[in-house]
Amino acid sequence: MAVYQGARPRSILLPPKGRSVDQPGLPRRRVRAAGATRARRRSNHSSFLIGGIVLAFLLAFFSLAQTVAVSATSYDHARLRAEGDQLYARMRDVQSDLNRLGREPAIRKQAIDLGLGQLADPVVVPAH
Repeated sequence: MAVYQGARPRSILLPPKGRSVDQPGLPRRRVRAAGATRARRRSNHSSFLIGGIVLAFLLAFFSLAQTVAVSATSYDHARLRAEGDQLYARMRDVQSDLNRLGREPAIRKQAIDLGLGQLADPVVVPAH
């Protein structure tokens, strides 16, 4: 009895898969799926590696873009809040000036400082 390299032992009790007991011959070799290696050549995995690297880069770039957008928005928010605080302080100063300068004694003092005098009694001219 000759032993061949790669030969599989046959089971006496169970027939090989896919064959019945009354079919003679050795079981057929399995057909490899499309894309399987042929003639001891390995399939090219570099395309999957490059695709993975590109995908990782895109995800990292998207994350970076989102982080930059959030930082810019936060910076704008802080700047606008500081500007609003300055405007509110200026509004309080103007309101204080109006309250102080809008009263009669302040207006009279400004008029005197500008060289204006007090009016004399009105002159009534009779109509003929």
